[in-house]
Amino acid sequence: MMSDLIKEASQHLTDGNVLLYPTDTVWGVGCDACNFEAVAKVFQLKKRAESKSLIVLVSSISMLKKYVTVPQRVIELLKKSKKPTTIIYEHPIGFAKNAIATDGTIAIRVVQDSFCRKLIKKFQKPIISTSANISGAATPKSFQEISQPILEGVDYIVNLHENRACTKPSTILKVVGSEVQVLRA
Repeated sequence: MMSDLIKEASQHLTDGNVLLYPTDTVWGVGCDACNFEAVAKVFQLKKRAESKSLIVLVSSISMLKKYVTVPQRVIELLKKSKKPTTIIYEHPIGFAKNAIATDGTIAIRVVQDSFCRKLIKKFQKPIISTSANISGAATPKSFQEISQPILEGVDYIVNLHENRACTKPSTILKVVGSEVQVLRA
């Protein structure tokens, strides 16, 4: 069952489509983080200004290192972290231009959710993960709270964990040089 969902979701990502899927925090809207047109679809669906950045998910620290410079201190922190931790990095490479914030940074989380990790490993590229709501609306804490425009606007809905409630967003840190700043604990 899960392998079929992973295969199908991965194919949709390859085709440049937008997914609705469960993450290790909240239900997310996502796509190939390296595909400009797909990222543009996410901004359009969420009615979100492209000046506002998105979060990207990777499957592992080794995948993370392909796209950003990761200080050893951050690697140690990620290995110890028990809760989802999103980190903002400078000077990312390989992402769609519209996935990168106007200040040249990108927010990336090494995903802890088994489904997401397997999906990203199968897809072999990072994926966008932004909350499944129209910009400015409340973040849905469960699948049942996702609005009709989001449900109708995505190309594929991953039929998994629809009864799980997610109430806690990730910790957000920012790497500036060798410093690590806490933005949201």
